[in-house]
Amino acid sequence: MRFLLIIVCLLVAAPSMAHQLKSSVTTVLFNKRTHNVELMHRFYLHDTEHAVGTLFKGKIDIINNKADQLRFAKYVESHVALQTLSGEPLALSFVGAQVDGKFFWVYQEAPIPENIEGIKMSNGALRDLWPSQVNMVNVEGKGKIKTLNFTQGDTWLEARFEQN
Repeated sequence: MRFLLIIVCLLVAAPSMAHQLKSSVTTVLFNKRTHNVELMHRFYLHDTEHAVGTLFKGKIDIINNKADQLRFAKYVESHVALQTLSGEPLALSFVGAQVDGKFFWVYQEAPIPENIEGIKMSNGALRDLWPSQVNMVNVEGKGKIKTLNFTQGDTWLEARFEQN
């Protein structure tokens, strides 16, 4: 009987202990074919909908309204930055944004600097809304994949490339 009571208590308490993880994944691709560093930010559409409801006033439709999609993309752009290891900014250009199934994507790019040995990156998208937001970044196309995890108070993280 005691065991059954413990199980019932755990089942009742479980929903209150559940916490939805807020996260995004960004790929930073050094594309040798285009000679650009390409950023692909992937957000859960559910999180994006909640974010735009907080960030912008009025009726927002992130799924069907291209203007609202652009507003959120501009927000993301304002919270992401790239630099060389020496601190030289890489000027990111907006490429586009789209809804794709349960995800919202934002795309950016910049020319690859010559002789780049690594990058410094800042990715604060949605972290001003949700301090527990985790932004994972995979850096590809320059040797082994490097992963940066922006959590809590992280502002700038760096990825160094292996010398050939």
